[in-house]
Amino acid sequence: MAEAPEPDRIDGAPHPRDTRQLYGQDDAEQRFLDAFAQDRLHHGWLITGPRGIGKATLAWRLARFLLATEPGGGLFGAPQVLDVDPDHPVSHRIAAGSESGLLPIRRAVDDKTGKLKTQITVDEVRKLRDFFGLSSAEGGRRVVIVDAADEMNANAANALLKLLEEPPAGAMLLLVAHQPSRLLPTIRSRCRELRLHPLNPDAMSRALEQALGEVTHAEALAELSGGSVGEAIRVLNGGGLELYAAIVDILSDLPRLSRPAVLKMCNSLGGREAEPRFDLTVRLLDLALARLARAGATGQPLTEAVRGEAALAARLSPDARAARRWAELAADLGARARAGRAVNLDPGALVLDMFLRLESAALKAAG
Repeated sequence: MAEAPEPDRIDGAPHPRDTRQLYGQDDAEQRFLDAFAQDRLHHGWLITGPRGIGKATLAWRLARFLLATEPGGGLFGAPQVLDVDPDHPVSHRIAAGSESGLLPIRRAVDDKTGKLKTQITVDEVRKLRDFFGLSSAEGGRRVVIVDAADEMNANAANALLKLLEEPPAGAMLLLVAHQPSRLLPTIRSRCRELRLHPLNPDAMSRALEQALGEVTHAEALAELSGGSVGEAIRVLNGGGLELYAAIVDILSDLPRLSRPAVLKMCNSLGGREAEPRFDLTVRLLDLALARLARAGATGQPLTEAVRGEAALAARLSPDARAARRWAELAADLGARARAGRAVNLDPGALVLDMFLRLESAALKAAG
């Protein structure tokens, strides 16, 4: 399982099946434990929330718990936590990808291109027939993780729906969904939802320490990632803290931009290998404008992600009128950048165009 590309893995971080603790989602874990203690476990659970906040980690924790824990908790009663001893045989088998009672359903590799498919196809869901057939003789629970369920195509979704409507004995389906609204209403209605929430700075710090070791600037990362540890790791991997600071420095010169500073940033985006940096630059510039808009709309001082951001927001977005202007500009610039990349326009030229339009708008607003 670990040899093929995995769509649910973030570069530089442990896979969710190897992540031992889940931070910031105590309410969701307790809801499941309460259902377990009351012997009211539903056969379908829909785990929802923004990307990167621990949905897949929770799914693997639930799978490990279900396969390692007797119904009712055994002699010691209902467990109070989802933790399973790392030395438990189930833990070892899951880590090795050899647990016969567990099947992950994910986007597969396209044999022709060697790359991951863009959707979960019906062929993946059809594997469940053999899985339930082969494991039925063994008894006990059988757990399926679908990650992400909102990546299923129509045929796959309909095939999964049939299983939710008539689940085999002992079956437990755990559906991870970033955008549950994309799922069939009939799938949603046949599952109990566990909604996860963005991480606060304390939970973010602990989650990042578990994934990467000691990490500084947890508060800044929580701000820039929207409370998503997955996005925070991507920001760190791409030098996003330094990049965001550079963006704020450039915006601090408005209504007149520093041409050398802008050109330095644009020149760093050339070449195919710089494409991830272009994507991150566009996301962070969009975020900077969105944060300006939010500061003006709420009238509340901005919690700084980098030094000088609060003063910038107070100057450029002092009221709701300015906030609306920044929000509209962010939407327009983001759409132009995505359209430009779709037709392979030069990344540096696209970012330069974004900054020049920002300058034009700022000069117009300044009168």
